[in-house]
Amino acid sequence: MARAMADDPFALFDSWYREARASEPNDSNAMALATVGADGQPSVRMVLLKGHGPGGFVFYTNGESRKAGELAVTPRAALLFHWKSLRRQIRIEGPVSSVSAAESDTYFASRSRDSQLGAWASDQSRPLPDRATFEARYEAARQRFEGGDVPRPPHWGGYRVTPERIEFWMDREHRLHERRVFTRTASGWDEGLLYP
Repeated sequence: MARAMADDPFALFDSWYREARASEPNDSNAMALATVGADGQPSVRMVLLKGHGPGGFVFYTNGESRKAGELAVTPRAALLFHWKSLRRQIRIEGPVSSVSAAESDTYFASRSRDSQLGAWASDQSRPLPDRATFEARYEAARQRFEGGDVPRPPHWGGYRVTPERIEFWMDREHRLHERRVFTRTASGWDEGLLYP
């Protein structure tokens, strides 16, 4: 694996991600996002990667969700991509910051209208009495914005995980897996090849 991989972790991510986009049947951009609450309790859920590059890995969510609340208290996270068909994983760890309002606006405008309306209707992570309440909220949002653009809700936006550690994992026979780990330093990236 070492000879086949680029020395730049972002170039390597791009290479693996392109392969996943071509081979994974559903949501090749799905990643597990792990956060921790004020009580130290970790939680994890699936989100979708919506942007990436040397600056970090971006996802979007309701700012009133559990994950957003946990990131407000502890602005650090871990991400995990698992592409079963390729028998590969990528683990990413680092601090989290909000993306700019302009960047959130641009992405929100690219979403389908139904998804935009859903962002207004959803009280993510908070219970509702029934499904009908949610559907009524969606219909109210549809009527409110009928005939015009749907603006981004003020509580909805993006987060960027800036990696301090990136691990590329490749499955091998007999559980003799191979891992390549990049750790950010003041001068760039240190790397190492690890085994189980």
